[in-house]
Amino acid sequence: MKNEMYDELIKKTLNSITEAIIIVDKDSKIVYINQSACNILGLSSDNVIGREVNGTIPNTRLHIVLETGKPEYNRIQKLHDNVIITSRIPIRNEIGEVIGAAAVFRDITTVQKLAEEVTNLREIEAMLSAIIDSTNDAISVADSEGKVVLVNRAYTRLTGLSPKEVIGKLATIDIAEGESVHIKIAKDKRPIYGVRMKVGPLKKEVLVNASPIFVNGEFKGSVGVIHDVSEMIKLVEELEDAKRIIRKIKAKYTFQDIVGKSPKMIVAIDQAKKVAKTPATVLLRGESGTGKELFAHAIHNESDRANAPFISVNCAALPETILESELFGYEEGAFTGAKKGGKIGLIEEANNGTLFLDEIGKMSLKVQSKLLRFLQDREIYRIGGVNPIKLDVRIIAATNMNLEKMVEKGDFLLDLYYRLNVVPIFIPPLRERLEDLEELVHVIIRKLNQEFGRIVEGIDEGALELLRKYHWPGNVRELENVLGRAMINIEYDEKRIMKHHIPPLTFEQVDKLIVQDLDLSSLRLKDVIENAEKAAIKAALKEANGNRERAARSLGISVRNLYYKLKKYGFID
Repeated sequence: MKNEMYDELIKKTLNSITEAIIIVDKDSKIVYINQSACNILGLSSDNVIGREVNGTIPNTRLHIVLETGKPEYNRIQKLHDNVIITSRIPIRNEIGEVIGAAAVFRDITTVQKLAEEVTNLREIEAMLSAIIDSTNDAISVADSEGKVVLVNRAYTRLTGLSPKEVIGKLATIDIAEGESVHIKIAKDKRPIYGVRMKVGPLKKEVLVNASPIFVNGEFKGSVGVIHDVSEMIKLVEELEDAKRIIRKIKAKYTFQDIVGKSPKMIVAIDQAKKVAKTPATVLLRGESGTGKELFAHAIHNESDRANAPFISVNCAALPETILESELFGYEEGAFTGAKKGGKIGLIEEANNGTLFLDEIGKMSLKVQSKLLRFLQDREIYRIGGVNPIKLDVRIIAATNMNLEKMVEKGDFLLDLYYRLNVVPIFIPPLRERLEDLEELVHVIIRKLNQEFGRIVEGIDEGALELLRKYHWPGNVRELENVLGRAMINIEYDEKRIMKHHIPPLTFEQVDKLIVQDLDLSSLRLKDVIENAEKAAIKAALKEANGNRERAARSLGISVRNLYYKLKKYGFID
């Protein structure tokens, strides 16, 4: 009896609320619909209970929520002449299995009609505050004089300003940079869209859309919806940084900058000097950090194209679609977001000069195919273009990957491999040319003296012997990073790098340092993981000379994830 009374109480409660509710079981059959839902949909509960929800309820997605188990919040949709806002939630049992789903929705057409009929903005605030507080976008409402009368929770989260700090004050109160849209609407009585400004103490960059509020033809104020675009701007800035990293307009190095007297390096340098005088395509092979880019610069500067452009592209730095548009350019209107007037590609920029394609093995098959077509025909088509563009570009490619195995697996086009492998030059790893180590060390010290403003005169034989015993998986790039850290460890009154200045060279040594930094009296697994993660990030950033993109790649994480961890561990604000 108590259960029946309890069920009846729940049904009466659900029927008395203004939100519409529909509940289905695991077979997508309707098991409950309240009176508000029947009123909005124009249905009778007797005619829908027990029926399949898809086909009974217009525009329903409850059957999809059942399948995916994923909730859908605040979805706005048209229903006949009305507009409703809907949330759909999966219902799970105690072990997490989806056993049904519920939809909670409201006819917001009624809200719009109320706004037209009610003349007191204070009453509108009371009626709409519950609704606008449920939205993720920040909302602010001002009266006819441009004074703030209502803000929602999302507004406070975005601007950092509480309702007490802004309500009753002119709408300029929250603006760090820009002009108040509320004040402007109070003057012009017209809607404003897409206004960029900065708001709040933290100067968050936002995009604002605002509309006037008219009640019975009389202007009563304005409502603004504020979108946070700071994350989007940050991603765009990261992309622009990546673009600046992957392209250089002028080759900086010559063969005089390449250190090497070992037999293998002499062979590589001789090959590079001979091919430099020809227009032949060159494929530089070697491990990461061996100096492939240095060779590309030198080949260009030794060629008859030395005064023409030298464009460097890291094929692993950008996604397929962006790399394609960067290389080949695009016509106006080729895709959403394309610049007005289109954009010239990097291959075109390199016309009569050299295009250096670093990490060619990371290029997608689609872009490989377009590159192969260019190498065959010496012409390109911009994305969205129909007219071929004839170009004279010398290609130098580089990779640390086994292209032959990639061809066997179908990850690299065979025809492109043959087109690129015209003159292969193998650059030996540092461990195979240790006779060059001492000269490399002195060259790097001179370079770092300029960068660091130091006067280090050389290196002790004991420190040099320690470097000779290391296997150098990171090659010359790792050597430069190790010497950079050693110079940081040197006191200003010291003139030479000693053995004790050299940082740990093996993972085992790094592991010991990490453990030494831990407080073993309160050791937890979480602390160990965080300390190891911080040490790894710190080491990766040093190895990459502060280049976050390169550090993220060496750690095997995205740049965005690296930024998150840098903030988490206090490396950046």
